[in-house]
Amino acid sequence: MNNNLKSFFCAVVLIMVLSAGVNATGRQKSETVTIQTSAICESCKARLEKKLKAVDGVEEANLNLNNKKIKIKYDPSKTNADALREVISNVGYDADALKKNVEAYDKLPQCCQKPMK
Repeated sequence: MNNNLKSFFCAVVLIMVLSAGVNATGRQKSETVTIQTSAICESCKARLEKKLKAVDGVEEANLNLNNKKIKIKYDPSKTNADALREVISNVGYDADALKKNVEAYDKLPQCCQKPMK
């Protein structure tokens, strides 16, 4: 009977550990943010997607050049939407209301700079 009791307690502990692992995994949900940019060409798209994917916590980044919106899927425990807007700005592009970093913008290839009106 002593061995049966030990087996029972081991089984209970194993179930508790596995349940905790499943619950912890369920809490790590991704978030998605869509940010309006000033990107205008395929070079912009490649540059922005590459920079954003290099950010710790970013799982996906996809820029739609038709509407100039970039959709970013990220882990909110590692980054946030404001930090991602800052990355976009520091690459040289507007990010929603956050204006581009002018020094970074001046270093962009000519094709990536919006024509001045």
